[in-house]
Amino acid sequence: MQRTDKKSEKLASLQRELAALEKVLIAFSAGVDSTLLLKVAQQVLGKNIAAVTVELEAFPEVELESAVEFCKQQGIKHYILTCNELEIAEYRQNPPERCYICKKYIFSQIKDAAAKLGFQHIAEGSNLDDLQDYRPGIRALEELGIHSPFVKAGLTKADVRALAKDLGLAVWDKPSMACLASRFPYGEEITKEKLTMVNKAERILADLGFKQFRVRYHGDIARIEILKEEQLKILEAEVADYIYRAFAELGFSYTTLDLKGYRSGSLNEKLLVT
Repeated sequence: MQRTDKKSEKLASLQRELAALEKVLIAFSAGVDSTLLLKVAQQVLGKNIAAVTVELEAFPEVELESAVEFCKQQGIKHYILTCNELEIAEYRQNPPERCYICKKYIFSQIKDAAAKLGFQHIAEGSNLDDLQDYRPGIRALEELGIHSPFVKAGLTKADVRALAKDLGLAVWDKPSMACLASRFPYGEEITKEKLTMVNKAERILADLGFKQFRVRYHGDIARIEILKEEQLKILEAEVADYIYRAFAELGFSYTTLDLKGYRSGSLNEKLLVT
C-alpha cells in the first residue's frame, strides 16, 4: 500500500507540474518517457497540448512512424519538425559535448516553432536517472528554459515505466532508445552513411527478436551490446553466422560481442573515470 501511495503522490505531483504550464508543447520521441509525459499532459490539459517530433538523421525512421501513429490514435495534434544536425560541423566532429550541441540546436528550433504556434512552454521527458549519467544536453535544456516535469516531480525511470503500465500504454516496457549518434566513440566523425550502417545493423537484431541492445561503431568493427540473458542466443552458430554475414554486407569487416553486456552510455565510461 505504501508503494502505491508513493506512486500516486508522484503522479499527482506530475499532474500539478503540467497543470501549472496551462498550455504546452511536448517534445515527443515515442519512447516510454515522452509517451507517458504526452498522455498525462493530455489528461490534465486536454486540447491545450500538442506534440512535436524532430526528424533527424540520427533519429530512427521507425520511431518517427511510431510517434505519428500514437498521436493519431490518441487524437493529439502532432507537428513534425525536420532538422539536419549533420549541417553542424562541430556536431559531426563528435566531441564529448556533442549532446549539448545537438540539444541546443534541436530545442532552439522547437522553441522557434513553439512561438509561431502560440506555445509559451515546452516540456520534455528527462527523468531523475538521466541526471546520473554524463548528459551535457541537460545543460542546453536549462539554458533554453525547457521544462522537465519528471525531474521536478521526482520520477525515476522505474516510476515512469510503472505509471505507463498503469495507464495501459503499450510502450511501458519498450527498450530504451538513444539517438544513433550515441553509438560512436567521441572523436569518430559522424556521417549519414555511418548512421545508416548502425541503424540497419540494429534493425537486424530487432528482427531477430533481441530486446535491448546497441551496435557500437568502431570503424570496420561492430561491437554488439545485448542483455546478458540473451548472450547465449546470439552465440548460437546459426544466429551468429547470420549476423556476421548481414553485418558484413553493411560494411563491417568484424563483428564482436561485448561480454559486459548492454549498458546505457557505455561510451561515456572513459569520461566518467576519475
